[in-house]
Amino acid sequence: MSTQDQNLVFLKDKWTVAELGLIYKSVAKTDVKITQSRDAFKVCMTMWNKELIEIQEQFAVIFLNRRNEVIAFRHISTGSMVGTIVDIKLIASLSLQTLACGVILAHNHPSKNLKPSQADISITNKLNSALSLFEINVLDHLILTQDSFFSFRDEGIL
Repeated sequence: MSTQDQNLVFLKDKWTVAELGLIYKSVAKTDVKITQSRDAFKVCMTMWNKELIEIQEQFAVIFLNRRNEVIAFRHISTGSMVGTIVDIKLIASLSLQTLACGVILAHNHPSKNLKPSQADISITNKLNSALSLFEINVLDHLILTQDSFFSFRDEGIL
């Protein structure tokens, strides 16, 4: 037996490798359907931490089935007054795990300025490109304040 083969046997005896398991559990139907940006805004405002909306930027995603019914809402991150981390891999993973056909992105601007920044536009385009590989549509991206919102779809940015 060669030295390389002996090393492989040693590694096999000493190491274990995690095996990935996958379980999908369907949740109860929500009966919440998104037909326009105002519907998505209502869902976000129902789920959003309003104590932080004017203090810290947060990012969330609404996951939708083919009929634009809400599968789930997920808070992704909480950041500072001027930004938050948007993890593309995490959003793609959650989209696949929920078997989503579409997503609506949402984040708040503590400054109350509804105008999207270049960073907002850039992350929207990156997520749109990444999710399109899995035939998951980014249907909208909302910028929220306590009382109002900006829709990328309504404004022709998406």
